[in-house]
Amino acid sequence: MDLLDSSRLQRDLEGLLLSLDSMSSQDVEKSKENQPSSSSMEVCEVIDDDKFKMFELENQMEEKRMILKSLEDLDSLRKRFDAAEQVEDALTGLKVLEFDGNFIRLQLRTYIQKLDGFLGQHKFDHITEPSELIHELLIYLKDKTTEITKFEMFPNDIYIGDIIEAADSFRQVRLHSAVLDTRSSVQWVVAKVQDKIISTTLRKYIVMSSKTIRYTFEYYDKDETIVAHIAGGIDAFLKVSDGWPLLNTPLKLASLKNSDNQSKGISLSLICKVEELANSLDLETRQNLSGFMDAIEKILVEQTREELQSNKSSQK
Repeated sequence: MDLLDSSRLQRDLEGLLLSLDSMSSQDVEKSKENQPSSSSMEVCEVIDDDKFKMFELENQMEEKRMILKSLEDLDSLRKRFDAAEQVEDALTGLKVLEFDGNFIRLQLRTYIQKLDGFLGQHKFDHITEPSELIHELLIYLKDKTTEITKFEMFPNDIYIGDIIEAADSFRQVRLHSAVLDTRSSVQWVVAKVQDKIISTTLRKYIVMSSKTIRYTFEYYDKDETIVAHIAGGIDAFLKVSDGWPLLNTPLKLASLKNSDNQSKGISLSLICKVEELANSLDLETRQNLSGFMDAIEKILVEQTREELQSNKSSQK
C-alpha cells in the first residue's frame, strides 16, 4: 500500500468530518436566525439544501472509508507475505518476488520426488531425473481490492487451464470475502499449481523413459492422455487417473485406432473386446505403463486372430 495514499485519505476523511460538523452547526444557527424574519417555506428550503449537502458529504466519507479499508487490507496481506517469506521459502520453495496493489509475483521452486522411491516397477535408464523446477506465478488483483482476477505462470510449460477455471469458480464464491479468505485462495492456487507441476513432470519423464523398439509414447497434459504408438500402425489412447503415477491408481485404455490412414480400420467389435479385456486386468499391471502396453498388445493379437477365424468360418 502507498503510505502517501493512506495519509491523504486520512486527511480527506478528517476534513469531511470537520465540514460535516460545521454544516450541522451552521444548520442550527441558520434555523434560529431565519425563524423570526423568514417564512416557514424559506426555512424549510434552507434546511433541505443543507441536508442534501450533508448527505453528499456522508457519501463521500463512506466511499473514502471503503477505499482506505481496501488499502489497509492490501497492506495487511503484504505484511503477512513479508513476515512469512523466509519460512515459506525454506519449507515450500515459495518466495515473494514482488508485491503491489495490483499483483503478487511469486517464485515457485518445486521439488520433484525421486521416482524410484515411489515407482519400483518402473525403470528409468534413458533419462536423468529432475530434482527441482523453478517457475514464476503472477497473480493479478482487482484494483484497490484483495480480489484475485487471474493468474499466469512462466514458463508456461505445464497446462494449468483447469486450475484457472477452478480458481475462477473459487473467486466467484469468495467475491465478498475477507483478507484471510483471499490469502487462502492464493495458497490454494499455489498448492494446486505445484501439484500439477509434479504430476505432469513425472508423467512426461515416465513416458520418455518407457520408449522401446515396439512402442513410442506421447503425453498430452491438457487431456491427461498418453498416446502409445505400437509397431504396425496402431495407436492406443490411455487415460491417466488422478494421482498417477504417485498413487496406486490405474491407467485405462480409452480407445484404439489405426495410425496409418491407408490401412484398413480396426473393427468396432474388436476395439470393444480389447478395451473390455484390457481394463479388467489386475491393478498392478495397469499401473505400469510398459507392462500395460505389453498386455494390451497381447490381447489385441489374440482378439484379432479370433476375429479372423470367425470371419473365415462364416464365409464357408
